[in-house]
Amino acid sequence: MSSEHRAQRGAERDDSQSSEHRAQRGAERDDSQSIAVTGWDVTGSEEILTPAALEFLAALQREHGARRTQLLAARQDRQRDISAGATLDFLPETAGVRGGDWRVAEPAPGLVDRRVEITGPTDAKMTINALNSAAKVWLADFEDANTPLWANMVGGQLNLRNALDRTIDFTSPEGKSYALKDACELATIVVRPRGWHLPEKHVLVGGEPMSGSLFDFGLYFFHCARRQLDAGKGPYFYLPKMESHLEARLWNDVFVQAQDALGVPQGTIRATVLIETIPAAFEMEEILYELREHSSGLNAGRWDYLFSIIKVFRTRGKEFLVPDRNSVAMTAPMMRAYTDLLVSTCHRRGAHAIGGMAAFIPSRKDSEVNDTAMAKVREDKQREAGDGFDGSWVAHPDLVPLCREVFDGVLGERPNQLDRLRDEVTVTAEQILDVASTPGEITEDGLRNDVSVALQYLASWLKGNGAVAVFNLMEDAATAEISRSQIWQWVHNDVRLAGGEPVTRGLVNRIIVEELTKLGDPEDYAEARKLFTEVALADTFADFLTLPAYDRMP
Repeated sequence: MSSEHRAQRGAERDDSQSSEHRAQRGAERDDSQSIAVTGWDVTGSEEILTPAALEFLAALQREHGARRTQLLAARQDRQRDISAGATLDFLPETAGVRGGDWRVAEPAPGLVDRRVEITGPTDAKMTINALNSAAKVWLADFEDANTPLWANMVGGQLNLRNALDRTIDFTSPEGKSYALKDACELATIVVRPRGWHLPEKHVLVGGEPMSGSLFDFGLYFFHCARRQLDAGKGPYFYLPKMESHLEARLWNDVFVQAQDALGVPQGTIRATVLIETIPAAFEMEEILYELREHSSGLNAGRWDYLFSIIKVFRTRGKEFLVPDRNSVAMTAPMMRAYTDLLVSTCHRRGAHAIGGMAAFIPSRKDSEVNDTAMAKVREDKQREAGDGFDGSWVAHPDLVPLCREVFDGVLGERPNQLDRLRDEVTVTAEQILDVASTPGEITEDGLRNDVSVALQYLASWLKGNGAVAVFNLMEDAATAEISRSQIWQWVHNDVRLAGGEPVTRGLVNRIIVEELTKLGDPEDYAEARKLFTEVALADTFADFLTLPAYDRMP
């Protein structure tokens, strides 16, 4: 019996009931826990938002929603402590885990060799291009490279299902056709759901918006778990924005419930966790341990990690000031400590270590820009492969051959370098927190770049596109977060630019006007400007710019 048929057994008794009534069959004793869809009908609604799928989502939310809320409150408690002067360190209460003799599950089919991974949203064109790209893995993104427009969230799920059925195609407005290649091994799909902090306001359980994480995970698992198993792989996920091992424990409990509900063997799900918050950097081993039956590694999500450093220590003065975004290299002491610890932690526990993003978009018009940027990408990937990473990310199909060439040169015929334990690595809390040693200055050019990138990105995001080409780089929510949080930090910590001018709200507002003039009609950016000003210059720091941005969406 297929997973879909199992989940529908209880719904077969009365096909005449409305979808909402059928989705409530498990909650008839408690109307306060019913599920309702408030989003408008979009392509794929009838196929993806089936009664059985909705009930599956409702069961996940009922079981785990309250705990999610408690863990988000714990984040706020810790932030208040840090803002008041506390610091971060390795947890004494989990020393036994860090010293224990345990390993994660063996690599799952399709995730043994991960030397090149491509990332991107789940629109039809990107789905086809990513799967055809010759990358080993595609991170199918419902998070930072995606805008959570209702049509994107439902349509993306339909695209993934159709891709697994090999029925997906796409024709551009210019008439160019896209289809999956015949007789070609497609990239392994690894889905990134939204982080724990994000809601899905178009689906209510008990009258409250359900978790965006559970919505994205649940729909993909419900519709595609069996399809992936039939293809010889499995339902695999990237888990973003976690801040503690307790949040990883919650994900593990979600996996256990989901596998039981659809009759999928325990351990079938595999998850790679993005270490992209500085609190999580101190709990890498504990996160792997909580997910060990379902773990497939950790990823160095370096841009969100930089955002997290700024965010967490935003009020702590010059000790935690971060220079211009583009001057923060992976060779900075704090970034070296972070990546060395990640690789050594993963390999000691038998887990993959996956490197960071190469965001450059190759230019077919400017060969000089192209050559310079490609040399930097090569240098970055050589450093990662030499450090022991098992693979790395690219944002554009044209970078797949370069990344593969570099990792082929280190790996040869081996699928990974899990046997490289990096026993020489010892990383202290002080090294992870050594922001002050980061080379670079805070300059007017850096401030202008932050303003321009954020405005261009937010204008596109609000129109439904979360992966945006700006200055030959593929920008996503993480880089917009860095841009606005840097400005907030500089304004609130009496920072002066390298030329001596203080960074004030007045200066930032003047630069906003000047940069908007360069971009074209300022009216095209009116809503983006309001949002940017709100998250970059307000007295209160918004935890995530995507939350007020989402409030502006229908």
